[in-house]
Amino acid sequence: MAIPVIDFSKVNGTGEERAKTMAQIANGCEEWGFFQLVNHGIPEELLEKVKKVCSEYFKMEREEIFNSTIANTLNALADKNSGKKLENVDWEDVITLLDDNEWPSKTSGFKETMAEYRAELKKLAEKVMEVMDENLSLPKGYIKKAFNDGEGNSAFFGTKVSHYPPCPHPEQIDGLRAHTDAGGVILLFQDDVVGGLQILKDGQWIDVQPMKNTIVINTGDQIEVLSNGRYKSTWHRVLATPDGNRRSIASFYNPSLKATIAPAPGLVEKDDEEINQTYPKFLFGDYMSIYAKQKFLPKEPRFQAVRAL
Repeated sequence: MAIPVIDFSKVNGTGEERAKTMAQIANGCEEWGFFQLVNHGIPEELLEKVKKVCSEYFKMEREEIFNSTIANTLNALADKNSGKKLENVDWEDVITLLDDNEWPSKTSGFKETMAEYRAELKKLAEKVMEVMDENLSLPKGYIKKAFNDGEGNSAFFGTKVSHYPPCPHPEQIDGLRAHTDAGGVILLFQDDVVGGLQILKDGQWIDVQPMKNTIVINTGDQIEVLSNGRYKSTWHRVLATPDGNRRSIASFYNPSLKATIAPAPGLVEKDDEEINQTYPKFLFGDYMSIYAKQKFLPKEPRFQAVRAL
């Protein structure tokens, strides 16, 4: 079983071909919560530069720090734990890029390349959200407007650059523990050689197959809420591996912390509006306060906890 691979260029077409592609994306959102896009419009040349600068950045600015601190600590823990799984740690080196935080400065071309990449990815995220609007029979721009708390440009857009170096104890530690993503639409540019990303579907862990220069899309908790459960946020994890340094660049288009999130009125059955509403109305900032403490726990209690605020 493999997650869907979809030719995104065909949403710009017409007729039957476009309808088929829209249906494939709807199926990816409803049945999987994950799908891969080919022909997504991000220039191949830019993606190759991103791979290059991120790998160089890790080698030049992070590898030694990772090996001398995180790796040493986790290896000592694993040895002490005598074969048992380490529950509260991840075998991951990570930094987050925002418009207004400090970026790595020693790696040649890193800042310029990643700024260009983020601009392209943000445009792609907004196109993907418009496709979701259409598939859910919502007005064009509905999801973007909800995430931006109305008009304006206050939505959060962050990019997480992660590396998962070779791990001597892969049976005792995950690269990244199983979780669902708190936010909206996630766009992942994953390693095209070293695997490890898995999603939980129908009780089984399934590999997200590495493919060259695709963008993996997954839906976060807020898309599940806005769609009133039509689209699901899916459990996923990264396995640690004994060979290869897995590169992973995930960009998150999330609501503003001040945005009010609730199921879109058009997707709520009138009879259920008051009585059986699964998803409450809440401020995204309140949800994030709960998520920070419960990221690796089931998501349903988070919805209940935010309802009680």
